[in-house]
Amino acid sequence: MSERIWARKLVPPFGSTKTASAEIIDQGRVLYEGKGACVSCHGKAGRGDGPVGRRLNPGPRNFTNCKFHKKRKDGELFWIIKNGSPGTGMVPMIPVTITEEEAWKILAYERSFCKDWQHRAQ
Repeated sequence: MSERIWARKLVPPFGSTKTASAEIIDQGRVLYEGKGACVSCHGKAGRGDGPVGRRLNPGPRNFTNCKFHKKRKDGELFWIIKNGSPGTGMVPMIPVTITEEEAWKILAYERSFCKDWQHRAQ
C-alpha cells in the first residue's frame, strides 16, 4: 500500500476535523500560535503570509482556501505535518516539535480557517 493511500485512512483521535469540538479547535489555536510555530510561516489568519513564510519559495499553504480543504483527507494533512512536504519549506514537525496528538489539534484549527469546513450543531 502506498504511503498516500495509507495516509488517507488516518483519522484524528476525536473522529474528524469536521466535527471537532470548540475546545479541540481552541487547543489547536494555542499550539498553532505557540509551540507548533505554524503562525511563523502560515500567518495569524492562515493565509500563508507569516513573517518567515514571506521569504519562502514556494510560499506556505493558504489555509483559507476551501478548495484545498475539500480535496484533502485529514490523514493526508497529518502526514504532511509529520513528514514535511518535499520541495517546500514545510519541515517534519513530529516528534521534534509537537506530538501526534498536538498535530491533530493543530489540523482541526487549520481546517477552521475555511469557514464552511465544519458541519456541527451550534
